[in-house]
Amino acid sequence: MIILVKRFRCIDAEMKKMTTTKEIETKYDITRQTLHNWISGGLISSPSKDWRGWFEWEEDNEKEVQSVLKRKIQEYNVEQLSLPIAPEKLNIHNRRYLGSKQKMLDFIDKVVRENTQDIEVVADIFGGTGSVANLFRKHGKQIIVNDILFSNYLSFLTWFGNEEVDYKKIENRIFELNEIKPTKENYVSHNFGDKYFSLDNAKKIGDIREKIEGYSDLNSRERAFLLTSLLYAMDKVANTVGHYDAYRRKMDSLSPLYLKVPELNKNENNQVFKMDANKLVKRIEADLVYIDTPYNSRQYGDAYHLLENIMEWKKPEVTGVAKKMINRSHIKSDYNTMKAPEAFADLIRNIRSKYILVSYNNMAKKGSGRSNAKISNKEILETLEKRGKVSVYSTDFKVFTTGKTNIDNHKELLYLCEVK
Repeated sequence: MIILVKRFRCIDAEMKKMTTTKEIETKYDITRQTLHNWISGGLISSPSKDWRGWFEWEEDNEKEVQSVLKRKIQEYNVEQLSLPIAPEKLNIHNRRYLGSKQKMLDFIDKVVRENTQDIEVVADIFGGTGSVANLFRKHGKQIIVNDILFSNYLSFLTWFGNEEVDYKKIENRIFELNEIKPTKENYVSHNFGDKYFSLDNAKKIGDIREKIEGYSDLNSRERAFLLTSLLYAMDKVANTVGHYDAYRRKMDSLSPLYLKVPELNKNENNQVFKMDANKLVKRIEADLVYIDTPYNSRQYGDAYHLLENIMEWKKPEVTGVAKKMINRSHIKSDYNTMKAPEAFADLIRNIRSKYILVSYNNMAKKGSGRSNAKISNKEILETLEKRGKVSVYSTDFKVFTTGKTNIDNHKELLYLCEVK
């Protein structure tokens, strides 16, 4: 929410009987997002809507807006009102992601607590959103986290990085980025506007990304904070079903782009990597190595090509209906191919750790061809048993499918290997 003294210049002006949201924004110098926040928070009533579903602000509605603004004058002195109020905070879990283990955290936590001991260093080597790594970070463990995608690596720097940041500067920059009002077409709007994003949001994403690129007074983690904020904001307004293999034919994601400030974690001695996990395990040691490989043929580099494109900001040529980068070889994984069993065996063989914890689900042949596992339950068990004693734990889990397939008796499995 942004509060500036100039917002109150029009409070006593003559009011219309029926006013559009755009007119309210202009009249009181207030953002549409703030109005929606006030409605959802119960500070003002929700106006009636016309036949198009657009708000119609009557005199009583506008008086409520005035009342809230006047209360803000009493809450903040004039000096405070001249400064931007920090945007809302962003949590690591506020993101959609294929195979996310967010709903499995209690299960993972229980298995580790009840069946291991002396765990101080935890490595999550296929980190994804970082939700599992964050579980152990909150328990005070030293974290090693890795992913092959640059977009995830930036998030890791934000949530798990050790570098000191000027948090007030980050808040002010995100306030500044939210205030951008683009007018011209740019790389994002040209390629992804009216497809993955509304044209207005695509223009703003492009302008924000260019603005972040131009900041010269940020350290690597501070820049990651801004890019992570943009990434999460994009995900909220994307015209997709949760990934970027395709976009919806009908543009129904018209909510305005709004950046939030990532929460600040004070970290020490964590390690963040962006590399092939099979190569990484030859360089690191941990007490517990957590593994959640992409077992099926859905390449994450394809599912999240757009996020990679905008986060890297090399502005490559894109192709096809899905507008994917032509060269995506650097974000392809053997774990999505027939090479998966061989890659997994090599990975396990080179791990240096007391415990190895492997997540797996029993999709087997239950879904579409692309969803079926490239590594079998038997292959995982046999590979782990070469390193030590293996225990298997299971829990029910609702599987993600891109179609209308109904998957029954779906289990999420945890293989815990106590290394000899």
